[in-house]
Amino acid sequence: MHGSLKGQKIGKVLLSVFFSILSVIYVLPVVMVGINSFKVNTFVKTHTFALPSGESFAGWDNFIKGMTFGNYPFWKSVLFSVVITLLSTVLILLCTSMAAWYITRVNSVVCRIIYFLCIFSMVVPFQMVMFTLSKTADTLKLNTPWTIPVIYLGFGAGLAVFMFTGFVKSIPLAIEEAAAIDGCGPLRTFFGIVLPMLKPTMISVGILEIMWIWNDYLLPYLVLDLNDYRTIPIHIQYLKGSYGTVDLGATMALILLSIIPVIIFYLTCQKHIIKGVAAGAVKG
Repeated sequence: MHGSLKGQKIGKVLLSVFFSILSVIYVLPVVMVGINSFKVNTFVKTHTFALPSGESFAGWDNFIKGMTFGNYPFWKSVLFSVVITLLSTVLILLCTSMAAWYITRVNSVVCRIIYFLCIFSMVVPFQMVMFTLSKTADTLKLNTPWTIPVIYLGFGAGLAVFMFTGFVKSIPLAIEEAAAIDGCGPLRTFFGIVLPMLKPTMISVGILEIMWIWNDYLLPYLVLDLNDYRTIPIHIQYLKGSYGTVDLGATMALILLSIIPVIIFYLTCQKHIIKGVAAGAVKG
């Protein structure tokens, strides 16, 4: 018995050490971005892992240079990133929660096919459809920040429907039957009864979708008209001088600005992810 307890303690210590090392490995790139964002460009290349000091310290120059580089203002990129992220997340949450509720309660052959198609979309690589998607988006005029959320709905529906379906299965049907007896129609039942109960999963899905859409580069790059609309990742990609030279200091500064909101948002809301995943666990 004593040996068993000692073995468990050793196992916990080893796991703690392993995950601590893993955490450092994951955090190290973010730390390096923060360090190099305050260095002069030449020192970013030659003294990558050194702390900024003396002649290598650039102060806020990299941030100013990154935000004023070229003819496209940085504030517009921030605005379009915020618009696309918020509109896409709201559209995904609303449409997929309603779809998951309908799929679970109707549970017909067609609904099950739709459900499995949503799940299948999670394993389809984006590279398989990106060229046809770009052509389709241009044809249907989905190449603006106000219409690209429709495309994000298609790519984000798989995970969202999966999580919402798991949670809806845990909601007692008697609650909805009682609402129907009181005269509630389907829409009133959903928005008045079901939607408030979906809050834990709604928060979890919203956090995951916001982090994905905010950091996404490839989809906006392929779909949007880059002369008029650029998100923050695309703006960073355009930090190039003549002959393809890149100001790494300014690039690191803008990368840091783009990831700080996501880090703060995630650290603030991470407990809701765990709650939402646990609440959306599929029964039986």
